[in-house]
Amino acid sequence: MSVETESKRNEGGFAETIRVVVQALIIALVIRTFLFQPFNIPSGSMIPTLLVGDYLFVSKYSYGYTHYSFPFSPPVYSGRVFARDPQHGDVVVFRLPKDDSIDYIKRVIGLPGDKIQMIDGVLNINGQPVPRERVDDFITDEDGVVERVKQYRETLPNGVSYDTLDLTDNGFYDNTPVYTVPPGHYFMMGDNRDNSTDSRVLSQVGYVPFENLIGKAQIIFFSIRDDAHAWEVWRWPWAVRWERLFKLVR
Repeated sequence: MSVETESKRNEGGFAETIRVVVQALIIALVIRTFLFQPFNIPSGSMIPTLLVGDYLFVSKYSYGYTHYSFPFSPPVYSGRVFARDPQHGDVVVFRLPKDDSIDYIKRVIGLPGDKIQMIDGVLNINGQPVPRERVDDFITDEDGVVERVKQYRETLPNGVSYDTLDLTDNGFYDNTPVYTVPPGHYFMMGDNRDNSTDSRVLSQVGYVPFENLIGKAQIIFFSIRDDAHAWEVWRWPWAVRWERLFKLVR
């Protein structure tokens, strides 16, 4: 075999490798932009539904697409295309209105036109208290100290049920004014009611424009205790929360 033939073969192999890598990157970009995007949970505002160290997939197609759907959020257009409205109880990733470089994840509590208020720790929607029942305490021992927290199951007007935590009686946001959700906006709250900066804090989050919604949380694909890192593979046997893998987000 000549040196020239061998050189051409090597060049052909290198070019084929580049084509495969480029094709893989394009496929990954399409999936991330239009179908699913991974997110991880860095804070405890959505406990008990989501824990620090959960990794989940968010469906980008659930509410249609805005310029926030694309990597780096280029301002190529405004509004949404293929828009579909979120519903009470959806767990949603959105861009923070006060700083659209930051992603938040909360639960949709108020739709446009809804009146939202907390009275003695009870959620009220349009003047009616949301039914809630006491369930077993939420127990955590991830920091080495066993802690029990009061837990309630709320049921929204459309029948969606989920658990919330009540860390303290008469918490700072247990009694609020009435919030009237403006047209084209949504009211978001964390399930960890006394430890969540959400739409109740108008100066930091407030009402979330429809355009800022990224997608709907669908499934937890990985979860690791918050004292470990996902890349620490050698710690997985005892640090991974195996029971949370492939758990649907509700």
